[in-house]
Amino acid sequence: MSHPESSGPERILAVATGYMAAKQLFAASENGVFAALAQGPAAITDLAARTGLPERTARILADAMAGLGLVTRTDGVYANSPAAARYLAGTGDDVDLRPFLAFLDGISYGHWLNFGETARTAKPADLDLGGDRMGVFMTGVMTYNGLHAKMLAENYDFSRHERALDLGGLSAAFLTEALRAAPGLRGTFFSGEFMADSARNAIAEAGLADRVEVAAGDPLTGEVPTGFDLVLLEHVVHRYDAGQNRRIIERARAAAAPGATLLLLDFFLDSDAEQRTIDALHAAEYLVIDGTVVYPEDEVRDWLRDAGWEPVETRALPGSPRVIIAEAR
Repeated sequence: MSHPESSGPERILAVATGYMAAKQLFAASENGVFAALAQGPAAITDLAARTGLPERTARILADAMAGLGLVTRTDGVYANSPAAARYLAGTGDDVDLRPFLAFLDGISYGHWLNFGETARTAKPADLDLGGDRMGVFMTGVMTYNGLHAKMLAENYDFSRHERALDLGGLSAAFLTEALRAAPGLRGTFFSGEFMADSARNAIAEAGLADRVEVAAGDPLTGEVPTGFDLVLLEHVVHRYDAGQNRRIIERARAAAAPGATLLLLDFFLDSDAEQRTIDALHAAEYLVIDGTVVYPEDEVRDWLRDAGWEPVETRALPGSPRVIIAEAR
């Protein structure tokens, strides 16, 4: 997103105080501000009563969310913005992002407190997943994956495909959203044992077990099925080193039928005139959390070409990663 040219301090201060905005968003979500406003617009007295917050902090959070565009304020009465109503109110209208915010607050934020050391050493912070932290971590990650899957299904036409392979994925959401969008599509989910078990449950809950085969195997060494006109590699690249990624992309090509399409979804560093912010921020997020890598898009495109894929487009997904669309040569 372009920022207006200015020699003033506004942009610097907006970035420097970003942690204040994030922490207030987390607090508003945790304390049910958006869920309370889903019951209807409210003045501060009513909002405090609905949430159990003191009126002072209810006003602080409501005003901050209004300033950030997540809440509207008209004559002292507050209401959810369309985005907050859709993603933060818990009404079931779309992906509920509150578990992802809980992950950012409870897991990610603590790592960022020592990011200066990470920047100096390029080493991640210690990742503590003891107690209930593993649950917060996995629920948050899968929620974020769920958003990405919805955005991909809304911005790519799956109906032209017949057989899809999800290779090495973390979440079955991408395959289930694709199948919902394309009733004639059938799929195979091929990933590690833990992910495969989780996928079986998710696919069954989605009522799609009759259209999906789930197979457990290592994407680097396992026996990958073949004959697919669509291969999905989503959130795979950042988890592996360059040599492993080359191998996985080669195996994706071997699994593809002539003329097949590859969708490679991840965050990327780019060479555009202005770097897409969300990708660059995730490069640091992945580093500080567990040391995984956001690769330059140019490097990933080279891997694709060397493996027999021709990149034809990179498509940005709203609030989500980008997807490189490539065709089998």
